[in-house]
Amino acid sequence: MAHPNGHSANGNGASGAVGNNGASIPVDWEQLARATAHPLRVSILEILGIDGGRILSPSDLSHELQIPLSNTNYHVTELAKSGLIELVGQRQVRGATEHFYRLPAAASRRPARHLQEVRQADRVAA
Repeated sequence: MAHPNGHSANGNGASGAVGNNGASIPVDWEQLARATAHPLRVSILEILGIDGGRILSPSDLSHELQIPLSNTNYHVTELAKSGLIELVGQRQVRGATEHFYRLPAAASRRPARHLQEVRQADRVAA
């Protein structure tokens, strides 16, 4: 049985819903705990949530966090697998594919202007 605060009655938090101004958001607590088990993943989520939601690539995130791109790629991939972030676009960069991610909640609040700006910058640079 769920309490008004969204926690399960037995306290194990295996599943439930979180109250949000009268609406419920289903939460898989086990998946959330696994996805955010590393402090770097929490930092990535925080950075993507700045200014109402940002669209960034792992390269952008590695620059902001000042960590190797390989570490960033790994943790971004894990967050995407868990559904805590979503892929919103990609572009070719020197023979590789750069991917862009955002928080799922940001999808309905903010247009993908960053991707349009990136594409325009590519045209200008060419």
